[in-house]
Amino acid sequence: MMRRFFIGSIALVAASLAFTGDGLAQQPAAAAQPSQPSAGGQASATAPASPPPPTVEQAIQKVQSFYDKTTSFKADFNQEFFVKAYNKKKTSNGTVTFAKPGKMDWVYQNPQGNRVVSDGTLLRVYEAQNHQMFEQAVDKSQYPAALSFLTGQGKLSDHFTFEISAGDKMNFPGGYVLIGTPKVPTAAYQKVLFYIDQQTSQVRRVMVLDGQGNRNRFDFVNPRVNDPVQDAQFKFVPPPGTTVVHP
Repeated sequence: MMRRFFIGSIALVAASLAFTGDGLAQQPAAAAQPSQPSAGGQASATAPASPPPPTVEQAIQKVQSFYDKTTSFKADFNQEFFVKAYNKKKTSNGTVTFAKPGKMDWVYQNPQGNRVVSDGTLLRVYEAQNHQMFEQAVDKSQYPAALSFLTGQGKLSDHFTFEISAGDKMNFPGGYVLIGTPKVPTAAYQKVLFYIDQQTSQVRRVMVLDGQGNRNRFDFVNPRVNDPVQDAQFKFVPPPGTTVVHP
């Protein structure tokens, strides 16, 4: 269950990178880091108040415009994976690259050697410590709606129903949060939250929530947009002795 949630989160975040284009810039110092995903969180008393958020339709249109202009994206990422049942957090970091159509490459520095790669046809998740690689066809996975943004064959509003929350209520002053619920229910995730800077319509963070209260959060820094990307980067071959598992 946890691995499915993790892989699904990767797919959804890759989708967010695709439709936001160069929107994933570094978090400005004035914007607070949200400690909880619920809409009831309180912003810092010293932080400036957020302006009223746009309508849902206006917000989606602005964010979607980044997607239309983007062919590739590279960034460093910090990941926080919270398991509610054990009240534990796992932090990771590394670099990510994606390119249309449907290609992505997550290279982990911590845990070192882990890799998540898709060439647009196969999704491969390599766990270095266990010497295992999970391999599944993209179109057979549980996440075709998310990955459709990478292929350029869908729009964000095609697969999610959105609510919008003011940044002050989400401990995110200076911005707002789009809270997405999948139109077709899935056990893999219940909500996807996109933290968006009000002035630039740029996504600063993506958080994926499942029905058990687990959450997978990704923050992106040092973004580089539309740099040339070689197809060879997405052709991952695991080390000799790796056990390949087909879910």
